[in-house]
Amino acid sequence: MEKYTAHLNNKLNHLLERIHDGEKGFRKASTHTDHQFLRRYFEKKSLEREKFSQELNNVINTYEVHDDHSGSIVGAAHRTWMDIKALFSFDNDESMLEEAINGEKVLLEDYNAILSEDTLPIGIRAVLLSHKELIENGLSAIKKLEDLRENA
Repeated sequence: MEKYTAHLNNKLNHLLERIHDGEKGFRKASTHTDHQFLRRYFEKKSLEREKFSQELNNVINTYEVHDDHSGSIVGAAHRTWMDIKALFSFDNDESMLEEAINGEKVLLEDYNAILSEDTLPIGIRAVLLSHKELIENGLSAIKKLEDLRENA
């Protein structure tokens, strides 16, 4: 049975914050690398997260729920940590790749938690499954990038 509850609304709003945090984090990471391919990858992921946010917002808004998604405190701390690593790390690209992988894994956990909801409306489920597939593909690609960097 499909049902949009306050509990589901809270989970989706938390997910929107995570998505927005990822957008900001990838954008920031793209400015901290000299590696052209890596920069383009981070820029692409930032744009992807922006699209995710818009798509999920559109679906949620059909349920007349509105919220401000400026990013979470945890996300701000994660971006600050990436800034610190960028300043003091001897291998900035490797550190940013590690952080990107960690962030993607956490985001997948959030998606899986919501997708396990029995009452999740079909429209929201379809959007989340589409996003999840792109995140999984991106995680696979970023792991390959990390492997290439380690073998270089």
